[in-house]
Amino acid sequence: MTSDSGAPLVPADPNVLHPMPGQERVVLLKPLVTSPLIEVGDFTYYDDPDDPTAFETRNVLYHYGPERLVIGKFCALGEGVRFIMNGANHRMDGPSTFPFPIMGGSWSDHFDLISGLPGRGDTVVGHDVWFGYRSTVMPGVRIGHGAVIASGSVVVDDVPDYGIVGGNPARLIRRRFGDEDIARLLELAWWDWPAEHLTRHVRAVMSGSVAELAAVAPGGDAATPKAG
Repeated sequence: MTSDSGAPLVPADPNVLHPMPGQERVVLLKPLVTSPLIEVGDFTYYDDPDDPTAFETRNVLYHYGPERLVIGKFCALGEGVRFIMNGANHRMDGPSTFPFPIMGGSWSDHFDLISGLPGRGDTVVGHDVWFGYRSTVMPGVRIGHGAVIASGSVVVDDVPDYGIVGGNPARLIRRRFGDEDIARLLELAWWDWPAEHLTRHVRAVMSGSVAELAAVAPGGDAATPKAG
């Protein structure tokens, strides 16, 4: 595989821990994560000047299972992004929310009152999602493909594909594209393209129009040699 100038095209490696030489603040999460309760796609990265390799313990909180955290491919996580999991839940149906049984003594006889609390299920993040500085995602939220989470946001509800949300609680500010373009982008699913094909068309993915992206999709007119 070569560029138009004849130079060889080399896809990036999704299995290196630090993709940027000399920048140990940036880590790819897929080769880092060891918990069976966390699933991360290729090239999703976390950026933090203070030990990004501690992501599983410092950024995924109260994660005791069985709920999972699933993050897609090509997501960008800014410094201080936090995922609050269902283990943080307290009872709210009685006069007090305080978890008395964890304090010990005879209070621990009532541990059944804090076990098996209802949860919202897995937390699921789509592909190509950008998380701003110190944004927080609450349990059971589902974030669509191509979404943008503004810095400092607290995401308590689901985020639509290509939605931009911000605030506490986070609200939809706008969508990055119209309905027709969003449907086409989801159909094109560039994040699933073969690495070699994606490498050839990075510029279209980053700065092209939806039509230009469609023109270079695998099997499209631009990707198919002309006869004759």
